[in-house]
Amino acid sequence: MRPHLSVVLPAVLILAACAPQVSDSPRGAGFTSAEAIQARDAALQGAPLGAPDTVLPPLDGTIPVTGAVPADGSAEQTAADTTRILQQTSTTSTLQPVPPTVSNTIGISNENNFDAVSEQRSIESDAERIAHNRAQYQLIQPEALPERTGDNQPNIVAFALATTHPVGTKVYARAGLNGAARAERNCAQYPSPDKAQLDFLARGGPKRDRKGLDPDGDGYACGWDPTPFRSASQG
Repeated sequence: MRPHLSVVLPAVLILAACAPQVSDSPRGAGFTSAEAIQARDAALQGAPLGAPDTVLPPLDGTIPVTGAVPADGSAEQTAADTTRILQQTSTTSTLQPVPPTVSNTIGISNENNFDAVSEQRSIESDAERIAHNRAQYQLIQPEALPERTGDNQPNIVAFALATTHPVGTKVYARAGLNGAARAERNCAQYPSPDKAQLDFLARGGPKRDRKGLDPDGDGYACGWDPTPFRSASQG
């Protein structure tokens, strides 16, 4: 069965009404006239339109853009939009300034600069300086070591090397009560264990302990230790 003409015709009219309108502009949709298109192209390319050139505001303050301003209001709006886009592009694409180069102006000292030293000194002057320094030298001849006097003063180094038993080993007999307390009280009178050992040996030690400086009987007064002297003699 063929459709009736009264049914097909309304359907065609509805489709025609819904179809998109095609712009008459030769460049496509979005432009209202040929003058607007020409103004856009002139602003981009800087070409005159036949009217006297008018200097537009510079994009970055240094490079002016020339072009004619059309009379059409829509064309002016298009040119203004184009100028704004070019300004934004110029701003975003501007290169950062190159930082200044920092140079080392200190340099090397004259003592390490061969050219500076060669101007101030010579081989002859260096020889004179060396000879002058040698003339100031004083040679000291070695002398014989002084001999020990004939006194009977004890020597703690000789005593340390003459003994072999360690600290705390009882070798000599000691008598009396409260020996530790007496030794602590009397040892406090000496500035160092070496001084106490010297006085201990001078008063008859190590066999005799008149001041109670060696209560354990090892022959070492007030905690004196002969180990460092023995180690030094052995190297």
